[in-house]
Amino acid sequence: MSATISVAVLQAAFGEDIQANIATIDRLARDAAAAGAQVILPPELFQGPYFCKTQEEEHFALAWPADEHPCVLTLAPLARELGVVIPVSIFEKDGPNYYNSVVMLDADGGVLGTYRKSHIPDGPGYQEKFYFRPGDTGFKVWNTAFGRIGVGICWDQWFPEAARVMTLQGAELLLYPTAIGSEPQDESLETSARWRRAMQGHAVSNVIPVAAANRVGDEDGQLFYGTSFICDHTGEVMVELDREETDFRLWSFDRVEVERDRAAWGFFRDRRTDLYSDYFKPA
Repeated sequence: MSATISVAVLQAAFGEDIQANIATIDRLARDAAAAGAQVILPPELFQGPYFCKTQEEEHFALAWPADEHPCVLTLAPLARELGVVIPVSIFEKDGPNYYNSVVMLDADGGVLGTYRKSHIPDGPGYQEKFYFRPGDTGFKVWNTAFGRIGVGICWDQWFPEAARVMTLQGAELLLYPTAIGSEPQDESLETSARWRRAMQGHAVSNVIPVAAANRVGDEDGQLFYGTSFICDHTGEVMVELDREETDFRLWSFDRVEVERDRAAWGFFRDRRTDLYSDYFKPA
């Protein structure tokens, strides 16, 4: 296994045509792989528009079983062809249950497993609780061809517990596919900076690189603000996209260096789980 991991984030707008959306990811992934990417992160629910801004029963028809989902069936051969790892964000149907999920594809195109979004938001413009059950998989870290990778999904990225648990499980890189933008109840509310700072904080506190891939575009008045980025294990933003670009950004890091710095900083040495346990019991 290489001492370095090269990760790319993809950013684009998505419409009603699922095949066109998959083709966009295919094109960007090929460009990123040609530039040297080993791990390629598309945005959340790139199969179509972000449908969760309202509660519409017809949208349940957009879900597929994980092993039958068109995004998975198309991108698995691409991952194998390019020799890259791709976390594929999908609307998953499992019997009568529906989840916001990621299917992790390894560099041979094989499925390593599925993660189901743990934290489900419910607010103006982001009414996900109508569609998705809270995930039942627990937080997941996968041994990929290029290292141990943890993946959270959008709202998960605001919770320090998720990042900490994935790092405790041995993650060397945290990935967050995302769909976030304007807040329809308050046009003056701009969350892009705090969204980024939250994940930079995870990077600092866990001494781990973090990558987030967001969508762009105006979807019936809901403006997704892009600003996808990758930060290093000190929280420094290394590469980023603007608020409108359809493109990718690539960055590489030294796994050995990060592991050494994590040990040296002592955050995991000095944790006091004996003092925390009472605060993590169910209410």
